[in-house]
Amino acid sequence: MHWDYWSLLGGIAPVFIIIATGFMIRRLGWLTAESDKSILKLTINVLYPCLIYDSIQGNNALDNIGNVLLAPAVAFITVAASLGLCALAGGLLPFDRNEARTFAFTAGIYNYSYIPVPLVQKFFDRETMGMLFAHNLGVEIAFWTVGIFTLTHSSSRKGNWREMFNAPVCAIILSLILNFFHAHDWMPSFCAISVHMLAQSSIPVALLITGATLADQLLLNRPRAVGTAAMAGCAMRLLVLPAIMLLITKILPCSIELKRVLVILAAMPAAMLPIVIAKHYGGDSNVAMQVVLSSTLVGLLTIPLWIQWGMHFVGV
Repeated sequence: MHWDYWSLLGGIAPVFIIIATGFMIRRLGWLTAESDKSILKLTINVLYPCLIYDSIQGNNALDNIGNVLLAPAVAFITVAASLGLCALAGGLLPFDRNEARTFAFTAGIYNYSYIPVPLVQKFFDRETMGMLFAHNLGVEIAFWTVGIFTLTHSSSRKGNWREMFNAPVCAIILSLILNFFHAHDWMPSFCAISVHMLAQSSIPVALLITGATLADQLLLNRPRAVGTAAMAGCAMRLLVLPAIMLLITKILPCSIELKRVLVILAAMPAAMLPIVIAKHYGGDSNVAMQVVLSSTLVGLLTIPLWIQWGMHFVGV
């Protein structure tokens, strides 16, 4: 495939447009905060698991047990390493202890779902999409273990392990098991069609909620003028870490599907969920907001560049 910057930008733009739409309809009062809880439950517990199942069933790339084991292992290692590097960087910056921990946690975790999923849908096949979800199993484990430890310096905080086994993670595990037993061959077609229909609505709904949540966080936290956290977050998340991840991807002996996933994820900005999690665990909301907002906005321009160069560099 010929990777052109403008075609990549065109593929990314709808994601940001839908997020901006969610932001706007929240500000207009069309999507109320009171409705968020039920919509989030629907998305996380029904729609997103349907997308996971729909992408994994009958996926030839996941028939190979090596792929199934390697993808989450690579994810766990790369996220843990990113958190460690960001912790080192945070220690060199003029942050207090809480700010440094929040910086490391927020900058160290890339957006692994709501931005990369539609990109993989647009540019690749079902095999690559299934590999993304297998990979994300390792990200979830790293998020709720190494990530929370980085944020709190305590592995004893209640709820870590319970939160790790959320609906998407359970859906990934169950879907991989069913795929191993070729469920797509004996599952009634009307079930597969129903799941597919639900799956198609998962990402647009999730992106709208993401934009609405971002509007709420900006209203609540009102981050100070762009400062050290924003600039350092962009430097780590959009420059240093992508370069390291692409180098690892190039030398890693793995399938082409996993290499594609790693290139896409290397280009991603900081994940948005850490804003909420940092606040929940007593982190610095302003630092988290600056890292996420700045890397997301700058990422609109850098994501196509990294994908274009990364695909050429890795050779996929």
